[in-house]
Amino acid sequence: MEEDGELVAGASGWTWGQAAGIGMTWVREDQRGTGIGASLLAAFENEARERGCSHVFVTSFTFQAPGFYQRLGYEEIFRWGSVPTPGRDDVHLRKQL
Repeated sequence: MEEDGELVAGASGWTWGQAAGIGMTWVREDQRGTGIGASLLAAFENEARERGCSHVFVTSFTFQAPGFYQRLGYEEIFRWGSVPTPGRDDVHLRKQL
């Protein structure tokens, strides 16, 4: 949050056993590219480590941000072609912690 209480980014997810999963990640449009998303993801990963997780899963459609996750060390493990629509894919990624 900014000093005025305005929400600029957020993430939700889960942990279960040694696995963690990111359900949603959001960064306000005017804050994208500032590093806040990478910081948010690092905080999520640190919390997952503290909970005993060894890896994190996330999915992202090709029209969203799979490249963002890949730049931060996530590797594509599966791609569901033409989901949700032809020419767009559902990309599943994993990062070893």
